[in-house]
Amino acid sequence: MSKKIIKNELPENYEELKKAANRTSSWRARYDAVEELGKYNTSQVIDILNSRLANDPVYKVQEEAYRILLEFGEDVEVPERKKFEVIKGANKVFLRVKKSLPADHTFEQFLDKLKRMRNDVYDAYEGEKGLDWLKNEWANINTKSNNK
Repeated sequence: MSKKIIKNELPENYEELKKAANRTSSWRARYDAVEELGKYNTSQVIDILNSRLANDPVYKVQEEAYRILLEFGEDVEVPERKKFEVIKGANKVFLRVKKSLPADHTFEQFLDKLKRMRNDVYDAYEGEKGLDWLKNEWANINTKSNNK
C-alpha cells in the first residue's frame, strides 16, 4: 500500500466538491467528495468533514469523514450508528407513499414513487440500510395497512 500524499492547499475544484459533499440526493456523491477532500488538509476541508461526521444520515459517509479526520490528527469521536430512524419521520413518508399507490402495486413502483416524492429519504435508507431492508419495510407497511 502506497503512502497517500496530503496537500495543504485547497483543490481547484473545491466549490464543486463542497457542493457534492452536501448533496442530499446522493450518498455516493457525498462519499466520493469526502474521499477526494481527504487529500487536502485545510481548515475549510476539516470543517466540511466535521459536518459530514456529525450530520450525514449515511454511516459509511460518517465513517470515511472520521477516518480522514483522524489521519489529519483531529480529535474526533467515532460516529454512532442510528438505531432507529435514519431520517426522522421516514416511516410516515413510507406509509404515505404506500397509500398513494394502487393496492396491487409492486416494490419497484413503491421505490419509483419514493424516489420522486422524497429522493433524500430513499437515498439515505438505500445507503444506510440497503434495498433488502427497504423491501422488508415495504412488506411490513403492507401488512400493517391491511390490518387497520
